[in-house]
Amino acid sequence: MADAYIAAALRTACGRRNGRLSGWHPVDLAARVLDAIVERTGIDPAAVDDVLLGCVGQVGEQSTNVARNAVLASKLPESVPAASIDRQCGSSQQALHFAAQAVMSGTMDCVIAGGVESMSRVPMGLASELPRRSGLGLPKSPGLAARYPGVEFSQFDGAESLARRHGLDRAALDAYALDSHRRAAEAARAGRFADEIVPVPARVAAAAEAAGGNAGDGGLLHEIDEGIRFDASAEAIATLKLLRPDGVLTAATSSQIADGASAVLVVSERALNTFGLRPMARVHHLSVLGHDPVVMLEAPIPATLRALRRVGLAIDDVDAFEINEAFASVPLAWLRATGADPARLNVHGGAIALGHPLGASGTKLMATLLNVLRQRGGRYGLQAMCEGGGMANVTIVERL
Repeated sequence: MADAYIAAALRTACGRRNGRLSGWHPVDLAARVLDAIVERTGIDPAAVDDVLLGCVGQVGEQSTNVARNAVLASKLPESVPAASIDRQCGSSQQALHFAAQAVMSGTMDCVIAGGVESMSRVPMGLASELPRRSGLGLPKSPGLAARYPGVEFSQFDGAESLARRHGLDRAALDAYALDSHRRAAEAARAGRFADEIVPVPARVAAAAEAAGGNAGDGGLLHEIDEGIRFDASAEAIATLKLLRPDGVLTAATSSQIADGASAVLVVSERALNTFGLRPMARVHHLSVLGHDPVVMLEAPIPATLRALRRVGLAIDDVDAFEINEAFASVPLAWLRATGADPARLNVHGGAIALGHPLGASGTKLMATLLNVLRQRGGRYGLQAMCEGGGMANVTIVERL
């Protein structure tokens, strides 16, 4: 089986809900990143065999194959096809897996995988809420309800259950959230995100303008993740109300609703030679695992352990980890279960500080992971994403 290489990995800086990216149509935002991948690598745009983009809210501006629309809004030729993928929060990580599998099979040489999500313009849950409002029903079928009687599948409930199962109290979660902001702030100040971020003009939507924001770009280039609290403090985090009266999570220990787009270029050895590309990493392992859909967010733990067994690596052999901070209980439970070194986890902060643009987060994390490996001189990096329905993708890369 052929090797698959990552030749480029880019993302926009995340924008807050109704913030600096809220004026961007998600199709055009994704197109900007596609163009940046081509410009950064110098590949022939016509040589791109496929574009695979993850997106969770595939309704409204993100409907009708948002990936193909992004290609048509970009500088790529019409001959480049595209498909949109939904594996919930792991959508763009799954796009990366599909791209790597195509290259490893020998059927493709050059695939762009990524994702986009405008949570300002297409609110979370709208894809399932609109059919209910229009009388078209709900995704939960009678058969599903019979297998899980009385269960309302909820990531919030799952995050609380995960905290209870792994003995995590509010103090531990609050401390983790503060650390996420501090790591992200330090990385931003030091310019450690610079190589992975595609600067785009800030565009604030009309709703934000009415609330006091600035419409248009106003000359402002958006290149710093808008959610980072540079002045975050333990005292401020401690004042926030619990999301559930009997729970331990708050808004501060939850990922931030965000807008963003990201992409990676996955190529074969033949494409490396054809275009004179220098690979960032080789894809070492790809897997996905289903787990408990009620607790839902615990899947990265067994998925990580299984992936390491399959490739014969110990947890200490991995130099950097990106475990998505959907809620603080996810990476903390993962740390306790795996015994990984906390200093290697989410080195530049995570979604609590930077934002979680759902369908774009998988390749967003990969862009950060590859840069962390380069900056630290590490060899192996592992990324895992908890996903709605109780699933997790795991990707292991080897820096070259």
